[in-house]
Amino acid sequence: MLMKALITFLISMIPVVELRGAIPYGIHAAELNPWLTFALAVVGNMLPIPFILLFIRRIFAWMKRYPRMARIAEKFEAKAAKKSGRVKKSETIGLCLLVAIPLPGTGAWTGALVAALMNMRIKRALPTIFVGVLIAGVAVTLIVTLGISALNFMVG
Repeated sequence: MLMKALITFLISMIPVVELRGAIPYGIHAAELNPWLTFALAVVGNMLPIPFILLFIRRIFAWMKRYPRMARIAEKFEAKAAKKSGRVKKSETIGLCLLVAIPLPGTGAWTGALVAALMNMRIKRALPTIFVGVLIAGVAVTLIVTLGISALNFMVG
C-alpha cells in the first residue's frame, strides 16, 4: 500500500497530469481510500507550486540564452499569456477557476505559470492556487468515486 500511495503522490506532481490523473490512479488502479488519495494528490500537486512561482521567470531567462530552449520557454510564456487574459480581469477568482476546472491545459502548474508571469505576489497566488487545487481535487474524487459506484451498481 505504501508504494501505491507514493506512486499516487508522485503522479500528482507531473505537469498536465497533476491530481487529475493521480486521483483516478489512486482510487481505481491502486484501490486506495478515496480521501487518502485526495490528500496525497493535493499535497503532491501543491509541492512544486512555490518553486514555480519563485523561480520560473529566472529559469525562462536562462533558457532564452540557448536557441532550442528559448523556443520551449517562449511556448510556455505564450500559453500562459493566452490563459492570463481570463485571469487578469478578476485576478484571484480567475486564477482559482483556472486551477479548479479539471480540463487539459488548466491546473496548478498552469496557474502558477500564469501567476508568475503576471507578477502576482506569492502571498496572493499560493493560497488562490491551493483553493483551486482543493476544488479540482474534490470534483475529481467525487466524479471518480461516483462513477465507480454507478458502474458497480449497473454491472452487478
